[in-house]
Amino acid sequence: MARGWGRAGIWAAMALGLAACGGPGPRDQAELDALTPEQIYVQGESLLEQGQEEDAAFYFSEVERLYPYSDWAKRGLIMAAFAYHRDRQYEDARAAAQRYLDFFPADEDAAYAQYLLALSFYDQIDDVGRDQGLTFQALQALRTVIEVYPDSPYAADAVAKFDLAFDHLAAKEMEIGRYYLSRGHYTAALNRFRIVVEDYQVTRHTPEALHRLVEGYLSLGLDAEAQTAGAILGANYQATDWYRDSYALLTGRGLRPVPVGDNWLSAIYRQVIRGEWI
Repeated sequence: MARGWGRAGIWAAMALGLAACGGPGPRDQAELDALTPEQIYVQGESLLEQGQEEDAAFYFSEVERLYPYSDWAKRGLIMAAFAYHRDRQYEDARAAAQRYLDFFPADEDAAYAQYLLALSFYDQIDDVGRDQGLTFQALQALRTVIEVYPDSPYAADAVAKFDLAFDHLAAKEMEIGRYYLSRGHYTAALNRFRIVVEDYQVTRHTPEALHRLVEGYLSLGLDAEAQTAGAILGANYQATDWYRDSYALLTGRGLRPVPVGDNWLSAIYRQVIRGEWI
């Protein structure tokens, strides 16, 4: 017992000493080679506590590089992914997390590695104007967390972030659709709003998309489609301002928000009536 406590005390003293010096420690290869994996790992931990994520990631990565078959290598690799992510070096975070999953897919930290992988995409999609490739990749990675690790402590947060990322894609379609609509490019705008109604119907953007369909179809003189879009809006979102605005547009032209004709919106309306909307 005393022997074990003594060893722990040595590592604790080493960590305190490193913290006191405030520097990144040795990066000379010969000096690193002389350290045990535990010593290198402790240096990484100390640097991480000091907020020096880039240096911490370096040491965690060195543990895995110099001692690839040790238990410390697993710890170092997952901590490297964490340090890179905290430093917003997302590509490096993804690489480390993916490497962990490749080498230790059944390990207890595999769920966390997948979660970090997803976050490295998700944390870059906050601007709706950016390319949506990252959003699709975030959705795919989050889905893996949800489906492969449903009992992990990260699954619930992955579900919440998946819904937000999904909503983000719908927001992008709406942004483009509004742009086209404002410039009178009605067909292009309608195509975008249709995507929201068909593919993103569980997002918060669906009521507006239906209203914009009413606007666009009325502008093109396609009264049947406009009326049917209004009927769907009324059946699902009657209490919204979007429905009130659509109702005013339709009745102002002597039309009613009722299903008319046989078009793609009519098929959706029939689904709504049968309770198969979602």
